Amino acid sequence: MDLLNTLVDKGLRRESPTREEALAVLATSDDDLLDVVAAAGKVRRHWFGRRVKLNYLVNLKSGLCPEDCSYCSQRLGSKAEILKYTWLKPDQASAAAAAGVSGGAKRVCLVASGRGPTDRDVDRVSDTIKAIKEQNGDVEVCACLGLLSDGQAERLREAGADAYNHNLNTSEATYGDITTTHTYADRVDTVNKAHAAGLSACSGLIAGMGESDEDLVDVVFSLRELDPDSVPVNFLIPMEGTPLAKEWHLTPQRCLRILAMTRFVCPDVEVRIAGGREVHLRTMQPLALHLANSIFLGDYLTSEGQAGHADLEMIADAGFEVEGAGEVTLPEHRASVRGGGCGSHADGGGSHADGGGCGSHADADGAGAGGCGSHAGGGVCAPASASTPAPVRPAEEPRTDLVAVRRRGAGTDLAPNA
Repeated sequence: MDLLNTLVDKGLRRESPTREEALAVLATSDDDLLDVVAAAGKVRRHWFGRRVKLNYLVNLKSGLCPEDCSYCSQRLGSKAEILKYTWLKPDQASAAAAAGVSGGAKRVCLVASGRGPTDRDVDRVSDTIKAIKEQNGDVEVCACLGLLSDGQAERLREAGADAYNHNLNTSEATYGDITTTHTYADRVDTVNKAHAAGLSACSGLIAGMGESDEDLVDVVFSLRELDPDSVPVNFLIPMEGTPLAKEWHLTPQRCLRILAMTRFVCPDVEVRIAGGREVHLRTMQPLALHLANSIFLGDYLTSEGQAGHADLEMIADAGFEVEGAGEVTLPEHRASVRGGGCGSHADGGGSHADGGGCGSHADADGAGAGGCGSHAGGGVCAPASASTPAPVRPAEEPRTDLVAVRRRGAGTDLAPNA
């Protein structure tokens, strides 16, 4: 296919495709899907080899958010029966982070619900960052705390943060339909503040909120312009109790096309599969590893994810390898200009987030509640008994059986899934 050959050539040169080419990727047929994955996979392997970076979320403060993001289970007025708790103490957060690191995570994302941190909140998170770094010196830490005020990014950087996540989520044209308590411009401003402070910026999107192909292309091209080191791609998990609870439109094939388009537009950036992969990609998750070079390990913010050991087995079975602590995530031309930000540390660097890394308010609804912006849900159901074959469901039927509210890990007395 001439389109795919053109996109591969451009990706290897770090040249942007046209909007028309990006839209054409989303419009390809299921018959061409494996060709699309193979083409985008060439670009992924050129810049990132067969490495998969693991990221781990710690939900520092859950629920009770004053923002009205429609996708979020922590939003104002949410009726989702999620865990609600105030700030974890530094030692509690450090213990939660250690579970992820022991499972192979290079990046720990510290997420808190809310519009944005107060100066006292920044002090709290700074103490937590220091506690994590003292216990695990090589791990990268990404903060995801919502909209930043002047000087706060610099303070987080001084405390040892490597990255900051704040997702754009959707196109500027449709942002007001999703959230009314802050603006698209507010989010762009926060990403720019992180950049200016020397933090590695992480910013991504949420697919499946009723947006058009044009909206998806708009937000990915906007992300390319912002030039984050990592782009988390979230797939909305319609959480009961939120305004988008009935938005079940994604198929595994659609998700793969979205990831491929993102890879072609952002060829040398860490593309992370964030919220919703278990729910929407399902058995086709291994194919997505040919497109993205980063995933979250274990549970998300307010929902349960696939078992950590299952993720590790999936990576190995698909012929990929977990990125080691001593490997640099970003290609040399990007890592060399980041000055120690995400993805440039030879001693454990990677590239970021938000959901989702951060980049990920990753709970069961698909994106962040005024903070990160990549809620990623997706509990795994018990298998059907050997005598009862699993029912075959139409692609468009909601898979609420794959959504489970998190009841373990941070904020509970139960061990985390990592």
